[in-house]
Amino acid sequence: MRKQILSHLEKNCRLTPAELAAMLGSTEEEVSAEIHAMEDEKIICGYHAMIDWDKADSDWVTAMIGVKISPVRGEGFDRISKRISKFDEVQDVYLMSGSSWDLLLTIECATMKEISHFVYEKLAPMESVVSTATYFVLKKYKDHNVILGEDRSAADDRIPVMP
Repeated sequence: MRKQILSHLEKNCRLTPAELAAMLGSTEEEVSAEIHAMEDEKIICGYHAMIDWDKADSDWVTAMIGVKISPVRGEGFDRISKRISKFDEVQDVYLMSGSSWDLLLTIECATMKEISHFVYEKLAPMESVVSTATYFVLKKYKDHNVILGEDRSAADDRIPVMP
């Protein structure tokens, strides 16, 4: 039941325990207890709104930054990754495999200049950082499994169920 609850909440975190219970053929109390347990265990780490910033007329700039790291003996990439994660600009930090970059960061700032300042004032001078490569996102088509820029009601091609 956990995986089903998580799957539904990931798509729509506004579902109530009663709605989830109906979808899963369970009771509201069981679903509520399971959600609370997963929150306590930090399996569910938070609830977020998915926003199409282009429609909100926002000028946020998003960049992906590949970072080559010199790992520290006995600590690997963990210490530097945790330190990078603490910067307000950094949205995501991923340890990568199969690429020329050890870490891949997603950052958001108001301007491209702020992103460049972040790279050369905060990121590049860090002792374990060997090199960086910055890629600016020009347009988001899909984010967090949501197709952006289209009317969701028009995109809902499910067959309606009549009572």
